[in-house]
Amino acid sequence: MSQTTDLFASAALGPLTLPNRLVMAPLTRNRAEADGTPTPLMATYYAQRASAGLIIAEAATPNAVGQTYPDITAIHTPRHVAGWRQVTDAVRDAGGRMFLQLQHGGRVGHPATSGLTPVAPSPVPLPGTIFTPDGHRPAVVPREMTVEDIRGTVADFARAARRALDAGFEGVEVHSANGHLLHQFLAANTNRRTDGYGGSLTARIRFTAEVAEAVAAEIGAERVGLRVSPGNTVNGIAEGETEEIYPALVERLGGLGLAYLHLVFADPDAPVFHRIRAGWPGTLVANPVLQEMSGPAIEEASARLLNAGADLIALGRPFLANPDLVTRLRLGAPLNQVRERYLMYVGGATGYTDYPALGDGAAQPSSASSVALDGPRVA
Repeated sequence: MSQTTDLFASAALGPLTLPNRLVMAPLTRNRAEADGTPTPLMATYYAQRASAGLIIAEAATPNAVGQTYPDITAIHTPRHVAGWRQVTDAVRDAGGRMFLQLQHGGRVGHPATSGLTPVAPSPVPLPGTIFTPDGHRPAVVPREMTVEDIRGTVADFARAARRALDAGFEGVEVHSANGHLLHQFLAANTNRRTDGYGGSLTARIRFTAEVAEAVAAEIGAERVGLRVSPGNTVNGIAEGETEEIYPALVERLGGLGLAYLHLVFADPDAPVFHRIRAGWPGTLVANPVLQEMSGPAIEEASARLLNAGADLIALGRPFLANPDLVTRLRLGAPLNQVRERYLMYVGGATGYTDYPALGDGAAQPSSASSVALDGPRVA
């Protein structure tokens, strides 16, 4: 549990010593090649932000059917490993440390993107449309996973974790949040199974727990984080029993020795936050909701979470717009604001590697809403 509210104090995380408590949260940016291979431009982007205590790289899929959107990253072929290696080398040369987030989209996918019918705990489609290479298209009914599919996917996550270490990452974050596959197993509206992976709380948490356990067995628990988003309704999720699901998950995994638990949209006033903190014996990473992007707003939100028991603070869009965010916060300098939202996902250097550091130019005015700045689209 946190012993300081100083964002700039060092912190231990598994085998790592972090120079500060600011974590760059994973943000999907759609800059990979069509097959999911990271690009040299991505190496530049992450190296620019290497002063973060820890960078959690954007979601990478552990298999082909797990792909969500066009031009997202993957980690299931040797080519993917080689592409990520150029990213981790660049970050390490700049003095940084990186984990890789492992994400399977489940029903958040489309045959027009992956060439495959999405899979999910139950045949319940994503509401509305989903973005594909052909534009927005109606979501398809996913194929219900068999027990063999589930076991194969658990193994895919473990193999992806091994590949991540081969690619130079210090560890991985298992993504069980934001309406993607693992979260779909946790949620009552997307998991209508009646076998050992659905129905009771014990059964609904089983898949997430088995993935985390398999990944930990493959690369060591001290190199594995888990991301969850209690109560988050993104991607059509309605969990039901949120107050019970996450304490049960924490109880199952608390003795495993994972590097951290990462809470998205962490609310220090919410009872579930305190139940999770009380039950989780290790490092807690908390991602605050920011109503505006300014140094004082970040410091206030961070202090509230650290005082409530968080150990590290994960920030998304502040790091996106400010490659030198740590320096700016330390000096009390003004922050660049996020540009037009579409620039986050269109590819290329604009709105990606061209945000200035201090001395490169004045802080930029925002042309995007500052409300709920860390709200995810696909991450």
